[in-house]
Amino acid sequence: MDFLEDASLNLLIALALGWSDLRRARVGIALAGILLIPALATFWAAWNRLMDGVPPPAIPLTLTGTGALVVNLSCAVLLARYRESSGSLTRAAFLSARNDVLANIAIIAAGLLTAYTRLVWPDLAVGLGIGALNADAARQVWRAAQTERAAAGSDET
Repeated sequence: MDFLEDASLNLLIALALGWSDLRRARVGIALAGILLIPALATFWAAWNRLMDGVPPPAIPLTLTGTGALVVNLSCAVLLARYRESSGSLTRAAFLSARNDVLANIAIIAAGLLTAYTRLVWPDLAVGLGIGALNADAARQVWRAAQTERAAAGSDET
């Protein structure tokens, strides 16, 4: 799900950077929705994990989180200088990369705690945190896009 979100965001951003302010604002609204999808999927997965009660395999969880952290941290560092420019588009790209870094760190911690405790709770807590982080990013991008839309002179909502 995360890779689909990243690919969708980056493709839309690349296409929309040269568009008019109003069209970029509309894309920003779509990006807010795309950012919300992983949040909802994470909440659903957390619910299923709670009902299942079986912790994930700790070593693959930790190793996957570590590998993804290297890639996502590189992207977040590259995007950090642009996070306040070009409105909702670059904000969405930066927040997505930042959220991935934070999620990867939390996943590594959950993997280590799961290896130690053999409980489902570390993974469940991280899943809920990641869901909340993605939902907040969607809210931030939505607000930025609405501000851009108003500045572009559109009275649509």
